[in-house]
Amino acid sequence: MVDYKVTVFTGTRVTATTLNSVFIKLVGTDGESDSEKLIKGTTVIGAVSNFTISCPVSIGELVLIEIQKQRLTVLTGDDWFPAKVEVQSPEGNAYTFPIYRWITDSEVHRFREGKALRVFDETHHLGKYDREQELRKREEVYCWDVYAEGIPHTIKADDPLSLPPEVRFSFNKEKEFRLNLSTGVTELSLQGYYDNKKNWDDIDDIDHVFWSKRTAISDYVQKHWKEDAFFGYQFLNGVNPILIRRCTALPGNFPVTDEMVSLHGQCSLEDEMKEGNIFLCDYKRLDGVEPNVIDEKKQYLMAPLVLLHKTPNDKLMPIAIQLKQTPADDNPIFLPTDECNWLMAKMFVRSADFHEHQYNVHLLRTHLLAEVFAVSLLRNVPMVHPLYKLLKLHTRYTMHINVLARLRLISEGGLLSEISACSREGMVAFLKKSLSTMTYSSLCIPEDIAERGLEAVPNFYYRDDGLRLWAIIHSFVQKVLSYYYKNDAEVQQDTELQKWILDIFEHGFLSQACTGIPERLSTVDELVKYVTMVIYTCSAQHAAVNGGQYDYGAWMPNTPTSMQLPPTTKGTTMLGTIPNISTTVKGMVAMWLLSQPPSDFVALGDYPEEHFNEEVPCEAIKDFQHELKVLSAAIRVRNTSLEIPYTYMDPTEMENSVSI
Repeated sequence: MVDYKVTVFTGTRVTATTLNSVFIKLVGTDGESDSEKLIKGTTVIGAVSNFTISCPVSIGELVLIEIQKQRLTVLTGDDWFPAKVEVQSPEGNAYTFPIYRWITDSEVHRFREGKALRVFDETHHLGKYDREQELRKREEVYCWDVYAEGIPHTIKADDPLSLPPEVRFSFNKEKEFRLNLSTGVTELSLQGYYDNKKNWDDIDDIDHVFWSKRTAISDYVQKHWKEDAFFGYQFLNGVNPILIRRCTALPGNFPVTDEMVSLHGQCSLEDEMKEGNIFLCDYKRLDGVEPNVIDEKKQYLMAPLVLLHKTPNDKLMPIAIQLKQTPADDNPIFLPTDECNWLMAKMFVRSADFHEHQYNVHLLRTHLLAEVFAVSLLRNVPMVHPLYKLLKLHTRYTMHINVLARLRLISEGGLLSEISACSREGMVAFLKKSLSTMTYSSLCIPEDIAERGLEAVPNFYYRDDGLRLWAIIHSFVQKVLSYYYKNDAEVQQDTELQKWILDIFEHGFLSQACTGIPERLSTVDELVKYVTMVIYTCSAQHAAVNGGQYDYGAWMPNTPTSMQLPPTTKGTTMLGTIPNISTTVKGMVAMWLLSQPPSDFVALGDYPEEHFNEEVPCEAIKDFQHELKVLSAAIRVRNTSLEIPYTYMDPTEMENSVSI
């Protein structure tokens, strides 16, 4: 007889333990063990249980293990979350089988040894068979669905409970999310504001609801929201830093003249454009979007053009605003000399920016894309594949939060329908337009910054931190993937990898070749860049556009979610135009909820699940974590000297995945 020493690790999640019996079988190249009962009534979270499995002879090199959980009685069917199983063979070899999945039924589940294998690495028939069976089951469980024509496809799920357990919120996350929602609503409801449909009598009265949940930056916004310099600053370091671009020639539909604007030193617009000092924000994608009706009132949403000038003291100052795309007598160009009308024009721009940010920059370019990356990964890439091991934790909770968003946020009757100037039909049309104009290069920050001509803009902390993060992620991905892919031919012959890429192209970008998104990859360099883009989108980019929502939006005049009157003349009144009391409060609740860090936060670079066990990728993870700590320290030192600290891309404050 030969003995195999088996150690079973139960996860540390709440409810991870089980009262059921657990059986395990070892499967090797030369045979298999009997199915042995190892656990009966595990009751300790994080338990480490040791067992011995004896076999008449050695079963060779271990290929996989089979785990089955059986009920003791009809009434004791509870779930179990094993973390991993370690096996010491009689020959002295150590094997680790990563699991990190809920086992909820009585079926036999197979798990592979921790060494990563591509599809063409499989040499044993059991490994090949298990790989095929795993993907077949995953294709049945993770099905594509069309939420609306013309936008990225989603996971097919009616509600969070219809999602597979392995992608649902943890017990703590679920309870915390519900508590945050009820807390935000309750506090403001008790003050009598949530259902108050009256307009504000005085803009300072907004402070009566604003006082309850403040941050240092939201306080700063309240004090400085009227200032032109702060208005310009937000295009660089607010929640939407991806619209502004250097202007080398004025658009034909924006007839700003030298006589209109006042530039430092009486320079001409043409001269300043040549110097790289003129910038443009064009909200043309919002043109023609169907407006919403809130409290039986039609709402108004503009599609502005904003011209900005970098002054010699490195301030980005707005110099001209046109609120609609087509020049006309009833569509004047607003200038800083227009006093109160200038402030109203800026508020219409900020309202447009709320919609551009919320639907395109935040929802489409992070949430929906991250879901596509995740669904395609789980449909096409088995657990033993190096790509799965690399990306699994970057998909954490994404499907669950997106299903909740479709149920409670962007649905008919959802929260956004109660606060947004854009109707649901308008939202879908806007998303469709945004997807059709999205490019692969715009998802890769080094190319995006270069294409927008923003390499030399001062005080652009989103760019500075983002470029360093991209470089750190790229280096990490390169170390890991170049270990597994020694040449371009191996990338080309990895059918699972290529199917992952093709699925993203077809279901995420709807086979639109104009986006530049590849439908297959040919080289190792292409693969490294693509995977870097995926990780960056799911972590850094989402953090940049999500974390500051409450900071910059809680003081409603800085970010009106809707406008109740059109800017028909230069005499539009502010109090009659901005959102009413109820809409203001609901907007605050939405932005507060979406900005709350969870208690089970997993920072970028943290990998609590040990999917890799080979030396090279494990060392790459350590190097990755070290580089992120260095960057975090540098950001914190820089922020001590800033009037407005930029914290959203500090690696210690951003999650590994889109989970909120």
